[in-house]
Amino acid sequence: MTTVLIVDDEPIVREVVERYLRQDGFQVETAADGDEALRRFAAARPDLVVLDLMLPGPDGLEVCRRMRADSNVPIIMLTARGDETDTIIGLGVGADDYVSKPFSPRELVARIKAVLRRTTGEHLVASGADPLRFGDLTIRPDRRQVELNGQSVELTAREFDLLAFLAGNPSHVFTRDELLDKVWDWAYASDGGTVTVHIRRLRQKIEVDPERPRHVKTVWGVGYKFEP
Repeated sequence: MTTVLIVDDEPIVREVVERYLRQDGFQVETAADGDEALRRFAAARPDLVVLDLMLPGPDGLEVCRRMRADSNVPIIMLTARGDETDTIIGLGVGADDYVSKPFSPRELVARIKAVLRRTTGEHLVASGADPLRFGDLTIRPDRRQVELNGQSVELTAREFDLLAFLAGNPSHVFTRDELLDKVWDWAYASDGGTVTVHIRRLRQKIEVDPERPRHVKTVWGVGYKFEP
């Protein structure tokens, strides 16, 4: 059974989201502060974490950093509506996605399912399951693995999805909105900053010189492409 850890200091948020998730067959763990979240995370090893940004004790950003240091589990951050700075920081420390408060529980559950579909392998890039090889870079969609010079590269779920999609459509230029639609699988309100942050993190992990990327290229005024 798929386990989701909900971390929020508001009891009503935990209760409502837990109820909706259990109705859809998920196993649910909850935590009300940063310290409890880390304990539950270590004990339950959830398949996905819903993490509020504002928490007693270690805040959501610190909790996200600690979880990401130990695991690539998908993390959906809950942020205050319109607080773009916190959102960008949250994505920068390793969150895969975010939902702004107040939110619809159905929206959150749909977002959770979309992320899990990708991380469990139900969604594969257009190129299929065959390995994609580009010189010293190898992408294995069936295993959701990336290797650089024969060494495994640790990517978050969303970083892998972005790389696999771009590499599966080499030399094709995608706008930020197109990438949000194709990779994030959700109707974002023109939040191009989300794509920008993930592109930057991806370059830091797979490019020899992130400032002069060989593969993940910026097409100024348009978007991004993967150069094979």
